[in-house]
Amino acid sequence: MSVRQSIQDVTDRIAERSRDTRRDYLNRVDAAREAGVNRAVLSCGNLAHGFAACSPAEKAALAGNKAINLGIVTSYNDMLSAHQPYQFYPDIIKEAAREIGATAQVAGGVPAMCDGVTQGQAGMDLSLFSRDVIAMSTAIALSHNMFDAAVYLGICDKIVPGLLIGALTFGHLPAVFVPAGPMPSGIPNDEKSKVRQLYMEGKVGRAELLEAESKSYHSPGTCTFYGTANSNQMLMEIMGLHLPGASFVNPGTPLRDALTRAATTRALSITALGNEYTPVGHVVDEKSIVNGLVGLHATGGSTNHTMHLIAIAAAAGLQVTWDDMSDLSDATPLLARVYPNGVADVNHFHAAGGMGFLIQELLESGHLHEDVKTVWGSGLSGYTVEAKLIEDKLHFEPAAKESALPKVLTSAKTPFQETGGLKLLTGNLGRSVIKVSAVKPEHRVVEAPARVFHGQEAMQAAFKAGELNGDVIAVVRFSGPKAIGMPELHKLTPALGVLQDRGFKVALLTDGRMSGASGKVPAAIHMTPEANEGGPISKIRDGDMIRLDANAGTLTFLGDEAEFFARTPATEDLSPQHFGMGRELFAGMRALVGVADRGASVFS
Repeated sequence: MSVRQSIQDVTDRIAERSRDTRRDYLNRVDAAREAGVNRAVLSCGNLAHGFAACSPAEKAALAGNKAINLGIVTSYNDMLSAHQPYQFYPDIIKEAAREIGATAQVAGGVPAMCDGVTQGQAGMDLSLFSRDVIAMSTAIALSHNMFDAAVYLGICDKIVPGLLIGALTFGHLPAVFVPAGPMPSGIPNDEKSKVRQLYMEGKVGRAELLEAESKSYHSPGTCTFYGTANSNQMLMEIMGLHLPGASFVNPGTPLRDALTRAATTRALSITALGNEYTPVGHVVDEKSIVNGLVGLHATGGSTNHTMHLIAIAAAAGLQVTWDDMSDLSDATPLLARVYPNGVADVNHFHAAGGMGFLIQELLESGHLHEDVKTVWGSGLSGYTVEAKLIEDKLHFEPAAKESALPKVLTSAKTPFQETGGLKLLTGNLGRSVIKVSAVKPEHRVVEAPARVFHGQEAMQAAFKAGELNGDVIAVVRFSGPKAIGMPELHKLTPALGVLQDRGFKVALLTDGRMSGASGKVPAAIHMTPEANEGGPISKIRDGDMIRLDANAGTLTFLGDEAEFFARTPATEDLSPQHFGMGRELFAGMRALVGVADRGASVFS
């Protein structure tokens, strides 16, 4: 299973670019391994604090440094559907550990906010920053140095990237990620989208909208559309950090619990005390990052990962760029159609063959590196399986050779399109990304006058006032990371969708985000440099002609460039958006945060 040269070329240049930073990172990992878990050398007071709440048997084992101790880092809360199932996981994990003579402790919790709850609200301004807070919270949880390995209970948007960044700072420890799974399917996604648009047009009321939303988001588990949460799960499996077949098994099922127990056993078997030592710092390398990017493109995954994967790679000493992502997109076929890239949801994707079939197809077509380390062992071919429960025992059977739902999941020989779901846009306005997998070919090129807004509320008001009935590229600026924390602007999707359905040429240009739920309207997002830094987006005026060409990968101001760049950048008093809902506590992060194409991280 040799990888294609186009994939290898990107992998090689990441490795070459990262030679020094990766070497330094691995040196730190090796030094931490040599130092080992320090329970045996902790002072009596330190150790007594560390196991005060344990059973007598567990205290004896930990005091003598005889038992393998597993840390549990959890994002549990019972308000959010995706995280509520984690309430019961620590008990399952502890019992599984005891059965093999090990111990397990909840090392700490991390915050888990929901972008679905905060969309269009002030709290959304904290969303992206929560990723780095989660990474720091993970480090605090593991800083007691009591653990030989760790399992990470996280699933949604910023939680998994934050957990993995934190885990990589403890790169000498094995790390197994344990998902909770998606909720069962509710009303069809296209029906939900239709109700949202009808609401924006004033044709249905809030009661009808709430009923539709409640039928869609209706039980424990992740939302079933293919946004950032479910893209996270795909990534953790294709990068070898989940157990095979674990990503999309519904919560509260016997198979889900069996996979959690097996994840515990596996984490305990790959510590430095055994013969299969597999530290996470060695699992996440340039090949696994490229595999993750290929998976993202092949499934039309979340645009948020154009930042998250760069930040994750940086935590492992690897330097990844948007150009790397773009070249991989050009080399990767689109094999999945899951909403918003189709009408199916992730349960349909799983039923069609799921991750086992996807990985099998991408391996056989030379789009993935097989020769990688995973928590399941050496080689990604170990993930070309389906997890099943047979007579109460967990089995892994070979993945199907044909998709059960070819309109949802197809083969590499018959892709939905020859290139991937994400595209880099460059031009005289800067750099941005676009999710093309959800955009029909006839909508991928838009040339129209700009209408400029300083915030999503202003654009929504203009739509409701009937001011946007015509071809338009809506420019929503001062929404970047340094301005207000780079909130998602998904609330704009229904209004823009209405305009597109009316036959107008419509697109969005913003230095904010549009989330993994980016839909049918072409949206040039994550624009960098951002308006708050005086980027070209700050010079756009109402009526300027702009051309977005997702096929060519260009985004261009059409007109006198000399006059355009001589303009004084627009400014905006953002102080009202720096207070309330805790936003005043994040002033330091707004000051430190990096640019979007370098991960929008406060760490670099």
